[in-house]
Amino acid sequence: MAEGVRFGVLGSLRAELAGRPAALGGLRQRAVLARLLIARGRVVSAERILSDVWEGSTPPSMTTLHGYIADLRGALEPERAPRAPARLLVFEGPGYALRAAPAAVDAERFTDLAARGRRAMEGGEPETAAELLGEALALWRGPAYADVSGASFVVPDATRLEDLRAAAHEDRLAAVIASGQHTAAVGELEALVAEQPLRERGWELLTLALYRSGRQADALAALRAVRRRLADELGIDPGHGLRDLEAAVLAQDPRLAPAPAEKSRVPAPEPQTAAPAPRSGNLPFALSSFVGRGGDLAAVAGLLDGHRLVTLTGPGGVGKTRLALEAARSRADADGPWLVELAGLHTAELLTATVAAALGLPATSSPDQLAGMLADRDLLIILDNCEHLLVYAATLVHTLLTRCGRVRILATSRESMDITGEVIYEVPPLDAATDAAELFLRRTAAAQPGWAPAPGDRDKIARLCAGLDGIPLAIELAAAQCRTLSVGQIADALGDRFTLLVGGSAGRPDRHRTLLDTVAWSDQLLQPTERRLFYRLGVLDAGFDLEAAAAVGGVTSVLAPLSALVRKSLVTAEPGTAPRRYRMLETLRHYALGNLSPDELAGADKRHRAWALVRAESAERHLRGPQGAVLLDGLSRDQPQFRAAFASALAEGDGDYALRLGGALSWFWFRMGHVGEGLAWLSEAFAAAPRAEPGTRARARFAVASLGYLAGQTAQAHRAARTAVEEAGEAGDMVTEAVATVYAAYLGLLARAPVDAAALARTAVEMARRSAQDWLEAETLMVQGMVLRALGDLPGADAVFQEAIAAAHASGHDWVAEGAAWCEMKTASDRGDGLRALAIAGDILAAMERYGDISFWLVTVHSAARALALTGQAGHAAVLMGAVAAIGARAGVSPELMDPLDGPREAAAVREALAPDEYDRCAARGRALSRHEASVLLAGLIPSR
Repeated sequence: MAEGVRFGVLGSLRAELAGRPAALGGLRQRAVLARLLIARGRVVSAERILSDVWEGSTPPSMTTLHGYIADLRGALEPERAPRAPARLLVFEGPGYALRAAPAAVDAERFTDLAARGRRAMEGGEPETAAELLGEALALWRGPAYADVSGASFVVPDATRLEDLRAAAHEDRLAAVIASGQHTAAVGELEALVAEQPLRERGWELLTLALYRSGRQADALAALRAVRRRLADELGIDPGHGLRDLEAAVLAQDPRLAPAPAEKSRVPAPEPQTAAPAPRSGNLPFALSSFVGRGGDLAAVAGLLDGHRLVTLTGPGGVGKTRLALEAARSRADADGPWLVELAGLHTAELLTATVAAALGLPATSSPDQLAGMLADRDLLIILDNCEHLLVYAATLVHTLLTRCGRVRILATSRESMDITGEVIYEVPPLDAATDAAELFLRRTAAAQPGWAPAPGDRDKIARLCAGLDGIPLAIELAAAQCRTLSVGQIADALGDRFTLLVGGSAGRPDRHRTLLDTVAWSDQLLQPTERRLFYRLGVLDAGFDLEAAAAVGGVTSVLAPLSALVRKSLVTAEPGTAPRRYRMLETLRHYALGNLSPDELAGADKRHRAWALVRAESAERHLRGPQGAVLLDGLSRDQPQFRAAFASALAEGDGDYALRLGGALSWFWFRMGHVGEGLAWLSEAFAAAPRAEPGTRARARFAVASLGYLAGQTAQAHRAARTAVEEAGEAGDMVTEAVATVYAAYLGLLARAPVDAAALARTAVEMARRSAQDWLEAETLMVQGMVLRALGDLPGADAVFQEAIAAAHASGHDWVAEGAAWCEMKTASDRGDGLRALAIAGDILAAMERYGDISFWLVTVHSAARALALTGQAGHAAVLMGAVAAIGARAGVSPELMDPLDGPREAAAVREALAPDEYDRCAARGRALSRHEASVLLAGLIPSR
């Protein structure tokens, strides 16, 4: 690559050699150069250059183009000896490529500086941000590609750059304001909105600068001006940002005052009753450096600013997921961003529940209900690997976008969703000579510390990366082989394989052949035991541990072959996991499955199901003890494996297995809120196993009862519990019979069935004590106390709750202790002792921080509101009722349905303590609170002890 040559496109086209301008010739010759610069190092065929540059006129002969290229070479490489190969403007294959490093082009330097400036702003460094963004904008000398801007091929890139320029200008002014120089920014912002009156962010910044300069009237006038302009020219109202800002200015919200680390966008005012909630989101930390793609990052960021659905498309392994994550990290959405991994999900009906779980929401299978939960949230959702669920993903995304005005979605898929509002960005391969080669060098150095390329290796690496089509996955697989092979050996081996695939006989797109060939080549380097394990691991969805690998692989000593697969980059070890967990890239997993014969696949699936059942049943025996929280986390990590086991078993018609697995996972589903999923699997399992043995049916039937209780299906849950009692008695399963009996008693009361609930509850406790299971005694006592409360025996209930709490502490069944404490809290309120009820609420909320159970949180705060009303704090109680109503509506949970015996009375107690108008005012304040703010408010109202 030629050194010392720099190109400028941010203005008229120019080139410099060692600081001196190069003669680029007339407009046609300059247009040829522009076409090659826009290609960013990729080859452009001679025919394409002629058709683009001479668009609308008869193209000249190929000789004319060769002459232009020769003149440009002479201008750009004047020291090149005659007949010496060109280093900068090269002939390759059917056309030409300009091998200029990104840093040699002012547009690439601009996008890099603009991205760094935005990151500095988000990191709370406005002065640094302003400096970087000012440096970026200083690179502009006029409109992009000014002297060839009339050419059609120039328009997309010029438009992209102009949009980035406008965003950078706004970012710089936001940084100036955030650094306290709001008065100085006013004049420049007035010029900006005059030049670009329809970009709302400029008006937001002008309003903020005017307000902070003490010019509130002028700030409101600016808001009125933009409202008129948008209505007159576009027929629309201002967006959320301007509307929220107008409300904040009118209220003279203190958050509009200058702050040292203020962000560029003005946040909506938040209630002052509690501290603001911390930023949420679930993006994983990057495990390796991100190479290149500065332009792609800037482009995706710009698309996300202007559109609510952006889909990244491209072949497998091209880097869609990594680009999506990096783009998301640069955003500042109020809530998020959130990553939803779909590669391990193969049951379309679970798509909505999977998205809800990833966002930390209660499980739901209804897109409309999920939309209700997200209606008022400002967040970005990454839906990763949508292609195998495309129709269902499109339906869900359409529902969310039409009902949730501040939700943005960044999807990755091998094909677009093809729905209204979608903007598609095709992720290109890395440039072979620049970014791809740099990726190869970095990954090789990471895999083999101290490694350095030998003389001549850099050219070989560039050719190798070109042969791999610049696909990052293929490049990383090749780089890993430098531990055992030289660069030349890798290049030679890949070259032979690419030759075999030329001509299209494989029936696959060209870009896929290279990736699959790379995997096949890596496969052939494996030893027989390694290859056998590699293929069998394909049945494992998502992550897995050493035990799962050994079981599915059918080997007793799995560490050696698995370690070899990790070293050869066919399996990834997940850092920071203990015990260590592993993962296969999805492309590699599909390749492995494709190499299993039908018999081998059936055997691997059978071993996988056996392992999954053992894992679930082993954990289930200890879930209600001190290890419960750790085991629940482990079951959550293995949930994709359990789903795959259910699907595999039901496809084989093995309903007995599915019932056993469902019974083992019952408590996991109950605690983690996977209600819809559990009921769906159990329904299929019962249909597939009409003659299962009674013990298996009893445990699965009780799972239906417990999940139906959470779903509010009290009559169905009661019938399932009664049937579980009969089936457990027939099987001699005292544990299931006891727990099903006590829940049948309580559910019978809820369903208003003719049951002797008190007697049934006593019987259940006696059975639990005979079973010598401490956790069972604790849980049956807790439900017995709930029964006594429902029957009006408060002294009896209080005594039983104390027994339940003691038994729970003794057994480690913490959930019972907290559930009994909640019931004790309500009993205290029943007696009029609001202070006692609040003290218990404080203990419950402190313990609840370990779990994040939204349903338990809602009913606890709902009950605490009643206690506040009892202690003369009805106004605060109404605020909390408003918070519970709003947060519950977003989550799809109503305490009055979950707790039908006490919920309505609690709501009535607060309403009756205030005049209707006062209640409505307080509740309205509460509806603006987040969960964190409501918790802080309640904690501050509980008297210290």
